Amino acid sequence: MDAAFDKARQVMEETDLDREGRIKGDFGKIEGELPKHIGSRFNIPLMDNVTSFLGGHNPLAKDIDPKTESVWLLDATAYRPVHLYPHSEQPFQAELVAAYFKKNTGKDVSKAVANIADTIGLGKDDGLNREDSEKTIARRLQPFVDTIAPARSVDVKFPSGAVHKLGPGGRSAVSEQIVVDIAGHKDADVAEIPAVLPDVTPYGPMRINFAAPEGWLVVSDIDDSIKITMTPSPIGILRSTFVSDPAPIPGMPELYSALAATINPTWFYLSASPYNLYPFLRSFLHTHYPPGPIILRDASWMDLGGFLASLTQGTEAYKRTRIEKIHGWFPKRKLLCVGDSTQSDPEAYGDICRLWPGWVKKVFIRKVTDVAEMKDTDKNTDERFEKAFKDVPSDVWRTFEDPKELDEVLPHLQAM
Repeated sequence: MDAAFDKARQVMEETDLDREGRIKGDFGKIEGELPKHIGSRFNIPLMDNVTSFLGGHNPLAKDIDPKTESVWLLDATAYRPVHLYPHSEQPFQAELVAAYFKKNTGKDVSKAVANIADTIGLGKDDGLNREDSEKTIARRLQPFVDTIAPARSVDVKFPSGAVHKLGPGGRSAVSEQIVVDIAGHKDADVAEIPAVLPDVTPYGPMRINFAAPEGWLVVSDIDDSIKITMTPSPIGILRSTFVSDPAPIPGMPELYSALAATINPTWFYLSASPYNLYPFLRSFLHTHYPPGPIILRDASWMDLGGFLASLTQGTEAYKRTRIEKIHGWFPKRKLLCVGDSTQSDPEAYGDICRLWPGWVKKVFIRKVTDVAEMKDTDKNTDERFEKAFKDVPSDVWRTFEDPKELDEVLPHLQAM
């Protein structure tokens, strides 16, 4: 999706809660001070730029060029379609997502790096070496400045030998498509799907988990639910994303390990971050949490103000629509949602509870109390949560501060 359109949609979907949080955190001021246009569309051939408006129906799209282009193959979960009427077991299918880039086309990021360092006060009473930290910023900033490659496709090969063409990508050089009749796999299988030309995938093959129609399903937010991001603070977001080593919320890796052992769920990780952060988040999750696909916004932000806005505007509508898609894949699974109080997770999960009563079995909301911008707000009040979960049975949802509070719930999940 084009970043300009995505920005307009985010503004239209901004809730009062979003607006209050952005004012409290002074996001508008910080976004205005950050560098703009750190990436450029001028490196994209005119024909590709124009025809990218056709998205996946572009007849002039080309196969990816391994000499000048690369592709990220995002992890996925395959499912068996479920129908209302009695039917035989259906073959697997999956939504496969790929993101396309041009190699070695990023701008000089030195000014952007210095701007971020100055904005977050790098080296002032934080004990960090500015030179080393600026190298980290430059490395993590690179996916925001690499030129995207719309109107490109890539061939991937399944273990059965079948070759499927993914793409072409649209305005943001992301392709999403359903691949049907995936043969040769059974429930709980895991497969790695490489590109036919392996040199085009800098982060390797995509991993596909094959999930049965029934069982447990966990949809987990990432930022401030399982990873320290400090979402209410623009400085906190910038520091945790571009400087600090990514760190899990204390106790959450242990909780997720216990959930994996107790109910053996299929996992989905849901974030309002743009897909530029996919390699960063994937590495973090693989280090600390059970494997599962990461669902991100399908916009490529080439300015950092847009990145901050993506995390703080229109998140309720965004997450609701993504979970609605997951429901279409797994309507018979038992859903556990995990989120936090910094953004609109309670409201989004409450919407889903009311939309499909009985599908959501449990909701855990982490009350974030260790971020300054959360003080003197209504985000952790009982009234806020009761409103968000209006007409939802009280035994379905609960809040917590310490993950150990949820230890008592695990045996009940196993018995459901």
